[in-house]
Amino acid sequence: MSGDSVPPVLADSVWPAVPSGALVLVPVGSTEQHGPHLPLDTDTVVACAVARRTADTLAGGPQGPPLVAPAVSFGASGEHAGFPGTVSIGHEALHAVLVELTRSLSLWAGRIAFVNGHGGNTATLDRALAQLRAEGHDAAWTACEVPGGDAHAGRTETSLLLHLAPGRVRLAAAVAGDTRPLAALLPELTARGVRAVSPSGVLGDPAGASAAEGRRATAAMVAATVRRVTAWTPDTRGRLTDPDRSAATRTPPTSPTAAKGAHQ
Repeated sequence: MSGDSVPPVLADSVWPAVPSGALVLVPVGSTEQHGPHLPLDTDTVVACAVARRTADTLAGGPQGPPLVAPAVSFGASGEHAGFPGTVSIGHEALHAVLVELTRSLSLWAGRIAFVNGHGGNTATLDRALAQLRAEGHDAAWTACEVPGGDAHAGRTETSLLLHLAPGRVRLAAAVAGDTRPLAALLPELTARGVRAVSPSGVLGDPAGASAAEGRRATAAMVAATVRRVTAWTPDTRGRLTDPDRSAATRTPPTSPTAAKGAHQ
């Protein structure tokens, strides 16, 4: 993110400088395989970039600059357990982390928005944020989503990383995986995990990926996140809705890393 201005980062602050009632953005990612060419923290890189650029955009708002919390870098990634390097804490542990983080942040923060980069976390975010809102916490979540993108470690995520962290992309090692639509893959993914469907771990095809495409996708994700956070209209699951969408299309589409199953 060279050239970006630096928004307030919670980890860099000292306690007297932390404003009471601030909006806190919490990136949520994963540590899981992303094919032979993308780093294990791809989802976390994307979530952090979207959160930080959203904070930068909102810095001049009437409520003051948001704070970006340290990322939750382990998620529910059991569907990728067949690959060395994957570290999954499962749905129950992730749920507990989200709940306790929000309860702690709520002691001094105003609103808390989780910015999610891993589709496998979706069900847990829905459940945790519904519970937290029922407890009275002003918390919600939003996804880093690229409508029409492929499922996992394909052109979409490769383009994003070519923009966000080009030195960490091993493009010469990129291979095509199973390119069927996610809806067609889900039954087998749910039953047997990603490795049974794609030995390389790729769901999609990285061919044609570019930094320019990643730049456009990142800008679109940030713009959508800014709209949702500004409007602050969570649905019953705690998902922030997009005011630019019609009522019929407000459920967030699949995120770039949505290869998810029932595995822990």
